[in-house]
Amino acid sequence: MRQHALPAIALAAALLLGGCARTQEPASNQIFAMDTVMTLEIYGDGAQEQLNEAVGTIYRLEDLWDVTSEGSEVWALDHSAGDWVDLSPETADLLAQALELCALTGGALDLTAYPAVRAWGFTTGEYRVPSQEELDALVPLIDYTKLELEDGRARLPEGMELDLGAVAKGYTGAYLAQTLREGGVASALLSLGGNVQTVGAKPDGSPWRVAIQDPDSGQQATLGVVEVADQAVITSGGYQRYFEADGETYWHIMDPDTAAPARSGLRSVTVIGSDGTVCDALSTALFVMGAEEAAAFWQVHPELEVELVLVEEDGTVLITQGLEDSFQLTQEDRTLEVIAP
Repeated sequence: MRQHALPAIALAAALLLGGCARTQEPASNQIFAMDTVMTLEIYGDGAQEQLNEAVGTIYRLEDLWDVTSEGSEVWALDHSAGDWVDLSPETADLLAQALELCALTGGALDLTAYPAVRAWGFTTGEYRVPSQEELDALVPLIDYTKLELEDGRARLPEGMELDLGAVAKGYTGAYLAQTLREGGVASALLSLGGNVQTVGAKPDGSPWRVAIQDPDSGQQATLGVVEVADQAVITSGGYQRYFEADGETYWHIMDPDTAAPARSGLRSVTVIGSDGTVCDALSTALFVMGAEEAAAFWQVHPELEVELVLVEEDGTVLITQGLEDSFQLTQEDRTLEVIAP
């Protein structure tokens, strides 16, 4: 059995390219949190103090949401035996937003898929292929509608478990970005693993150029580059964490309907928008849906104000129309198609 887990930082890296030199050096730091490498760059007066506060916030949120830590609120929910659990304002806010997105995506995003992720070995690295009988028994335990949230507390039926991995880094990026803006920061680049969150534009006023990894050509290959300002760029893909057994490839993104890796015909989904929580949630949900359903979802939900880059298994790249002027495909042998509203 071959095991693969690419460093998440390789999924979407910020590029500072030709003619866009920095006008100042940032306060910067690289840390390991939420199971990934994170790099933070903040520009302007008071940047170092803002950076220190941002790092402290990341560690504080990680302590709240670490599914394997006995001190976390997520762990408390998963081991509550059906009792109510009091939540911090941040956890209650994240759960409220995430549950709305679960409903909006028709359950393609489901916070309670953690038992399936664990059954396949993605929580421990001890990978295995569960029997069909085991998967059939897991499916009834995946149902976000059973999670109750009211008045700053939550309750999960006994036997069910949740994990916030599909939304936590996106929420963290959005939370940090808002805090930085309120603190007077006009330019920052937050790379939270593969989740890139920008604050404003670069110090010289030009847009950030964010590279999207090619899911088919290894860790360092770039599929394309998107120009953004004050937006998040978040990617999910089957190439990020996976293992191979008996000639089959199994990845960590689960289909809630089957408790098995999603087989949707997509290799990766990148979502670009102003709300990191929405982008993070949709990158997972749209991967589960597949290209056709993802395109239809985008067409009927313009209020979300997101754009998409979808990579199909045959290598075709689909982008939504709003990216025509800001996305550049860097591989000439790819077929590029545009999804119209």
